[in-house]
Amino acid sequence: MELEELQLAWTQMGKELETQKKLTKSIIMDMTRAKYKNKFKKISIYEKAGALVCFGAALFILLYFHKLDTWYLQASGIVTLAILIILPIVVLSSLKKIQNFDILKGTYKENLVKYTKLKSRLLGLQQIGIALSLLMMFLIIPITLKIFKDKDLFLMPLKVEKWIGFSIVFIGMLFFSRWGYRSYKKITDSAALLLEDLK
Repeated sequence: MELEELQLAWTQMGKELETQKKLTKSIIMDMTRAKYKNKFKKISIYEKAGALVCFGAALFILLYFHKLDTWYLQASGIVTLAILIILPIVVLSSLKKIQNFDILKGTYKENLVKYTKLKSRLLGLQQIGIALSLLMMFLIIPITLKIFKDKDLFLMPLKVEKWIGFSIVFIGMLFFSRWGYRSYKKITDSAALLLEDLK
């Protein structure tokens, strides 16, 4: 009788241990999923704030578009408006896709392939954004000068101080853009490591 009770107790302990293992694995998986989502939370907040600034700037340009009285200022305004409206929407959409990607759904290989595509798209958009922000610097200055001071930059002689100012702003934007891209790269690489842990 004692042997039967011992076997029964042993079987019961085995079942409890198996249940505990499943529960522990489930908790670890949920924590990994939460960690993955949190990797993109901070950058998502920055992008949303940046999008609001872009939309605000676009609204401002739209309200004063009538002051852009030459074809080249109007062309600059249209290109600037397109960049300020379209780029934030596309970046936020791409960021949302990568943030909401369920790393526990599907096999490791499928997830890795899908994540790599999402990461490449997001980083590619960042590179496009960097190039467009540098272009926009040259578009926004004449627009704001015309709106605020009613002066046409293209008709003004550029003094040395202005060239120095443009150069400083351009170099500053390059450093800021490079820092932002590295941050994106660091976050996406860190998220990829979480996928590696699920292997």
